Amino acid sequence: MKKLISLLTAALLAGCASTPMPDSKAGVEDRTPTTGAGATEAPKGGPAATPVAPKAELPANPLKDPNNILSKRSVFFDYDKYDVKDEYKPLLQAHARYLAQNHNAKMLIQGNADERGSREYNLALGQKRADSVKKLLLLMGVQETQTESVSLGEEKPRCTENTEDCYAQNRRGDMLYGGEY
Repeated sequence: MKKLISLLTAALLAGCASTPMPDSKAGVEDRTPTTGAGATEAPKGGPAATPVAPKAELPANPLKDPNNILSKRSVFFDYDKYDVKDEYKPLLQAHARYLAQNHNAKMLIQGNADERGSREYNLALGQKRADSVKKLLLLMGVQETQTESVSLGEEKPRCTENTEDCYAQNRRGDMLYGGEY
């Protein structure tokens, strides 16, 4: 019985042995510069330098391209108001198209208020501003699961001076995409 087990084990091990492959060397490309600064002479008998095509540039991210409307992310509001002005509707339409074409994209809309008013009032006003931006995006075809609206109230000012121009910068809804918040 022991001899039978030994023979079976030996046969099994012999069946698992691999056959060595012929020794083949991987090709090596010489990338030594042949002209210009840092150029060195190629070794005698070595392979000639093969020109390498430049890498194709990746398409620019439209969300970060300053020439693209999608790089604009804020909707500004009048004092004590939360209705979106007509001047911001093309911006929202562009973001709605982007979200419709990129179903995995998510957006967080942060509603902000200036420092005038109580903390509770500003939180409520910020939420109304964020919700009004979200509502328009939904009406333009964005899926509910792609957007979320939150209020930051007066907690994230862009400007801290006590001037009307500064207050105007703080009355806004900011649109952030996944990975930015």
